[in-house]
Amino acid sequence: MTDCVFCKIVKGEIPSYKVYEDEEFLGFLDVFPKTEGHTLVIPKKHVEQVWDYPSLGKYFEVVGKIARSYRDKTGGKMVRLMIFGIDVLHAHIHLLPGKSNNLTGKKLDDNKLKEIEKKFKV
Repeated sequence: MTDCVFCKIVKGEIPSYKVYEDEEFLGFLDVFPKTEGHTLVIPKKHVEQVWDYPSLGKYFEVVGKIARSYRDKTGGKMVRLMIFGIDVLHAHIHLLPGKSNNLTGKKLDDNKLKEIEKKFKV
């Protein structure tokens, strides 16, 4: 899908702050985070809804791997998970470290995002 913002991120047409990548999946920071480390985990192949991904087990294994890593990096804090699928029609799962939101959802500057990317890299 040529106009999908997440497909453009996968192709490198739009810059992102990657915290995880393998052959099938990409995890990158939300530039409008609700909490430090707010991450989107997407399949690289365009699929509109999480439930339509052909290997949900594999998808959730990756999400779990990232979440466990975040828990370790934040001293055992909770990592929340949300699936919306309404803003961008490309399967994506939100991971939000911590019990509550500590950021406003306003866009962060490049230096702050690079700092968070380094901290949360899996």
